[in-house]
Amino acid sequence: MSYPLSLPAGGPLINLTHPEEWLWIIELTNGVDNRITKAMVEEAFQPALDVVEKDWREQWRTAQKNKDKEGARGALVFVGARNQEKFFSNGLDYDSVIKDLNFFPVTYNPFLARLLTFPIPTIAAINGHCMAGSMMLSLACDYRVMTDGSKRRAFMSMNEVLFGAIWPLSFAALLRAKVPDGQMVRKISIEGHMFTPKEALAGGIVDHLVEGDTEAVLRKAVEVGKFAGANARLGVWGLIKSDVYRDVLETFQKQSRPMNPQIDDAAARSRLSKL
Repeated sequence: MSYPLSLPAGGPLINLTHPEEWLWIIELTNGVDNRITKAMVEEAFQPALDVVEKDWREQWRTAQKNKDKEGARGALVFVGARNQEKFFSNGLDYDSVIKDLNFFPVTYNPFLARLLTFPIPTIAAINGHCMAGSMMLSLACDYRVMTDGSKRRAFMSMNEVLFGAIWPLSFAALLRAKVPDGQMVRKISIEGHMFTPKEALAGGIVDHLVEGDTEAVLRKAVEVGKFAGANARLGVWGLIKSDVYRDVLETFQKQSRPMNPQIDDAAARSRLSKL
């Protein structure tokens, strides 16, 4: 495979690079704030994961054939556009997503499930605001490295409650798996709290904070990937995660019934009409 690779070819939304034998980097480049669209997932993220997995597995097979005890190290980093410090991603492109009933069951859930069980360590290099659906992308990664906000303010938030959007079951299951503290789950989900980097670190949402610009955040993410990537060399990283997150993956297969405040209110009106 020739790198760098821009996907999709007709109008790139991400750049995939392979700077080290063991390292791949996906840079989000969708406009000003990296909104996640159906095309971004299906025509950019998923094909990029195909490329990374194919390359790494070829390295692993070669190591197995040569009886190389070091195996095949590997790590994948996601980072917001590297020429700015404002956004990792501003979340899903809500106006288009809400019109597509297949977006979660057919597009986004399978992507999150694949990321959650990817065969090499995944690291989110959060170089700016990380909102809503993109926070779920970061939670599906194994590690999260975030700017400390000293150069430019940055927040993490699942703010759907503030603009009237419900969650798919996948989001709820993933949050509970990655943030087991009940008070934090409440703060994230139904309070829509805007977490500063320090709050995100204290709450266990992110693993590291970094002072400096996007490149500093990326360097730390690469450092984490280099350390964790050694545990991918024998090929069991993803297999173990498949069992650790089995309940989450099973929930991903379930469908939420169509719901919005109007449907909920109509049901309540019927239920309470006899009072």
